[in-house]
Amino acid sequence: MHTHTPRSTHDTTTDDNDSAFTTSLRRQRRRLTLAFAMTTTIMIAQIVGVALTGSLALLTDTLHMLVDSSGLFMALIAAHLMGSRPSARRTWGMRRMEVLTALFQASLLLAAGAYAIIEGIGRLVSPLSVPSNELVVFGAIGLVCNVTSVFILTGGRAESMNLRAAFLEVLADTLGSVGVIVAAIVITTTGWEQADPVAGLCIAALIIPRAIHLLRETLHILMEYTPEGLDLEEIRRRILAVPHVTAVHDLHASTIASDLPTISAHVTLADQCFRDGHAPMVLARIHELLDHDFGVHHTTIQLEDPSAQRSESELHR
Repeated sequence: MHTHTPRSTHDTTTDDNDSAFTTSLRRQRRRLTLAFAMTTTIMIAQIVGVALTGSLALLTDTLHMLVDSSGLFMALIAAHLMGSRPSARRTWGMRRMEVLTALFQASLLLAAGAYAIIEGIGRLVSPLSVPSNELVVFGAIGLVCNVTSVFILTGGRAESMNLRAAFLEVLADTLGSVGVIVAAIVITTTGWEQADPVAGLCIAALIIPRAIHLLRETLHILMEYTPEGLDLEEIRRRILAVPHVTAVHDLHASTIASDLPTISAHVTLADQCFRDGHAPMVLARIHELLDHDFGVHHTTIQLEDPSAQRSESELHR
């Protein structure tokens, strides 16, 4: 049996990928730092607003901002830790830290959304009087700062799960600020006090589905589901089409972190490949196929002759 240890497809590709990842991390840190500063500023202003108005819509949005501020802070820490070099104990470095951060954010968002729903239903039955003018002021402050944060994070949301989670949080904050302003206008023009808890429930309705989606995405990675967009049957067919390959088994794919899918497989070659020197060329062709056609740069391919495959089959009976 012939084995091949995990590696990137080509050393030059690995260097290019590491350089691109480092550059991406620098951009992430800048964007997250600015967004964290903006979000924390809004949160402090809204805490004052909740104390002055007692608004559920503003309280819900402030709780959301508190979750987002802590989430952005954790995302910022994760962005720094993700830059740590791999070691013998941590072979991927701290790349999966962003997944754990996103999981924590999703859990906090679900808790905030559940609280808002419970409180909102109670206030629909017994509404509280809310000073609408002050509510408009604090809603407008939140809206301006949130829109600014959205623009800061827009360009980097495709780079990592960290930034994607942060962008979605700030986008929902923006909609929450709009809800606060709308509630204030309705109360001012109609006197309908239930507009405040209704707005709070609407903000909660924005939070919960997004939190569930983020939770599912992180759990898929932690449970090592096949990465989104990778068709393992297509990969199996393409490897089998490589000359001298007779079988592919134990084919697995998982995701370490954003844009870091990995594949491992046992590939059986004809006997003569190990005698005439074709095996290294076949291996190189498989790596090139996975790298260029499927975008998977980290692969572990174990080459086997037919007798090794038969032995494995007997062991797994």
